[in-house]
Amino acid sequence: MNETIQQEDSEEIDWFGILQVMADNLRLLVLAPLAAGLLALAYTYTQAPTYTATTKFLPPQQQQSAAATMLQAVGPLAGGIAGGLGPRVNPGDIYVTFLNSQRVRDIVIERLKLQERYKTEHAEDTRRQLAQKVMVTNGKDGLVAIVVNETDPQFAATLANTYVVALRDMLTKFAVTEAQQRRVFFEGQLAETKDNLIKAEQALKASGISSNTLKTTPASAVDQVAKLKAAITAQEIKLASMRGYLTESAPEFKQAMLELSALRNQLAGMGAEERTGKSGEGDYISKYRSFKYYETLLELFTKQYEVARVDESREGAIIQVLDVAEPPARRSSAKRAQIASVTAVGVGILLLIFVFLREAMNKAVKNPLTATRLQSLRAAVNRSWGLRAKSGL
Repeated sequence: MNETIQQEDSEEIDWFGILQVMADNLRLLVLAPLAAGLLALAYTYTQAPTYTATTKFLPPQQQQSAAATMLQAVGPLAGGIAGGLGPRVNPGDIYVTFLNSQRVRDIVIERLKLQERYKTEHAEDTRRQLAQKVMVTNGKDGLVAIVVNETDPQFAATLANTYVVALRDMLTKFAVTEAQQRRVFFEGQLAETKDNLIKAEQALKASGISSNTLKTTPASAVDQVAKLKAAITAQEIKLASMRGYLTESAPEFKQAMLELSALRNQLAGMGAEERTGKSGEGDYISKYRSFKYYETLLELFTKQYEVARVDESREGAIIQVLDVAEPPARRSSAKRAQIASVTAVGVGILLLIFVFLREAMNKAVKNPLTATRLQSLRAAVNRSWGLRAKSGL
């Protein structure tokens, strides 16, 4: 019975022994953390404080749904373009990528002379330091935030605001939003179609129009063929766009192929009727149809261009700044007292572990069995090093 009680007592934690060890090393456990905290506090005074400046802006919002509805209301060509716009991307992610790009950083570096300020020799080193000081995030609220950490509060605000200016400069050379991309696309199509229309008109005038030709060529039939060719062109544009995000086995793609085949068959039937006429009339008809074809395309592209301009104007300014960065009045780095206290506590914990480990080793050495094991372990280590030394020779 007594042996059981003694065994249970030995398994319990020896709180008095722990307190005794701490009391024996009280000076070390108190003075050393205090000294470490004072040294950490003194070190904070040698470091320059850090200030954080933040600017936030709202990226242009896409107007694809409204634009697609307007596009589908003006003809088959518009439907082809609207169907090929593809899935939308979060605009905030796009602008985060732009702000982290090398091009924007180079604009900022050149404007603020950062290579001289950071005293770097190569442009890559300047970009690396700039990336460490600037963080760009896209929040759930749809706002893009530019956060700058610098030792100078005034320069921190200047750097954050310069990023917005650099982004605006870069965006003047790019069509980023869906409406901008459509406007740029239709600008090119309008210019090309106008040139082709002028050539078709000149060829029509040079063909020599006779009264018999005018009588045997109803304008309605010519217009129908021209519109049919324009519809085929629109369907081909739609198929080319669908290949970017659909496979040829998709039901939508197959349906578009069937529609294109039907349009081509209809045009082929009209072409068979055309070959039954006289050669002179056929020459005039083909040129007149070419003229009406480009005239119809010009009308469609003009409508799409106006739709894109309206959508672009609805998007507002390229960058709408919500919060302009201002020089921060308070430092953003950790407070000196907090650094000193954390350092003192950390050193105290490490010393406490060291004290108990040392006490455990001292007790182990006093135990004959443990002392014998430690001596055997030390001898094995010495032999191991000795063997390695011989093998190295």
